[in-house]
Amino acid sequence: MFNLSPLPFANNALEPYISQKTLEFHYGKHHQAYVDNLNKLTSGSDLEKLSLEELIVKVKNNPEQLAIFNNAAQVFNHDFFWQSLTISPEEQKISATILDLINKSFASLENFFAEFKASALAQFGSGWVWLVKEGEGLKILKTANANNPLTLNLKPLMTLDVWEHAYYLDYQNRRADFVEACFKIINWQFIEKNLSK
Repeated sequence: MFNLSPLPFANNALEPYISQKTLEFHYGKHHQAYVDNLNKLTSGSDLEKLSLEELIVKVKNNPEQLAIFNNAAQVFNHDFFWQSLTISPEEQKISATILDLINKSFASLENFFAEFKASALAQFGSGWVWLVKEGEGLKILKTANANNPLTLNLKPLMTLDVWEHAYYLDYQNRRADFVEACFKIINWQFIEKNLSK
């Protein structure tokens, strides 16, 4: 059985960047629904004994298990998104290691933010924007719907949810403003932890 992971912060902690109302709907309704649907779809099968990562990789190319994939991937993606954000000053500090990789991969932190924002705005419809490890460097990747880097055998380091339900209550159609707000609450320590796994 799969469970809704607890948020790593209080549901009003990200204000004014992300409101409590948005978190109550996004986490409490959307994320919860993916968990509930996944449990219904996998109940009584061997699939319910797998980790989310194992399940996603196992069913990713099976059209008959598309609903399982979509719900499992959305649970994973949302878990990853919440961990990618923080209000902790310590977790918001970017280490020399990560900054060096950012500079090598994108020329500067400013270029990284610009490229990440451009990818977020270029994602048509629903989806995600990821920072991933690729070879010895970093890469920005956008995925549609529930897709994620695990299906491409890439290591995710952080993600940003660009489905409308992630930002519409706070920003309406202003996705760019939402992206820029999230830049102020990036959990750089989470990125470094994923890099070292």
